[in-house]
Amino acid sequence: MRNNVKIARIQVDLTQQQLAEKIGVTRQTISLIEKGKYNPTLKLCLEICYAVHKSLDEVFWIEEEEFKNEDH
Repeated sequence: MRNNVKIARIQVDLTQQQLAEKIGVTRQTISLIEKGKYNPTLKLCLEICYAVHKSLDEVFWIEEEEFKNEDH
């Protein structure tokens, strides 16, 4: 899964720590999400989106090729 969390976070002038505190996770979790090393739950994705005032599809997506290659 790909994301624009870092871009969206910077646009609303939040540090990783501030975003983490706002949604109840650690700064390390935000860092891992931004690097694409951790796929958050849908609930966490939505909390991030609400915190940065963006829609889900503006912040998170999966490339069609990746989706087709995953085991369902």
